[in-house]
Amino acid sequence: MRITKRTNIAIRLLMFCAANSQRLVTKAEIAKCCNISENHLAQVVNQLSQLGYLHTQRGRNGGLGLARGPDAIVIGDVFRDLEGGLPLAECFADADNTCPLVSACRLRLALSDAAQAFYAHLDGVTLDALVCENPDLMRLLRPPVCAG
Repeated sequence: MRITKRTNIAIRLLMFCAANSQRLVTKAEIAKCCNISENHLAQVVNQLSQLGYLHTQRGRNGGLGLARGPDAIVIGDVFRDLEGGLPLAECFADADNTCPLVSACRLRLALSDAAQAFYAHLDGVTLDALVCENPDLMRLLRPPVCAG
């Protein structure tokens, strides 16, 4: 299974916000610290705010932050929300499926089972678990390192 760039950016963005939860953060500092294009980041910020993971505040003192506590953000949910609409393989895509084996192929079931196991494992991981008591990550995501 391959994770899309959008989901990769989303997880980095959420970890950055969790590591800096005492303040609103800006897209510019996230982009610089996490090595993300501001254009890609803006799209992900918009999607995560629509999904209820982030809150944004406009204006001079604006920025963004987590819309709920990091212990309430389940990584499996984030992955499902961002990756869930994408077919795992061609045979999962109703409209674009050209595979002649689909009616007898057992790989589709095996892939479906594997995807369910993947999401089930991520359902046991919260954003808090990724960030809390992770001093190496905190050093990377805190302002003095990122602002330089």
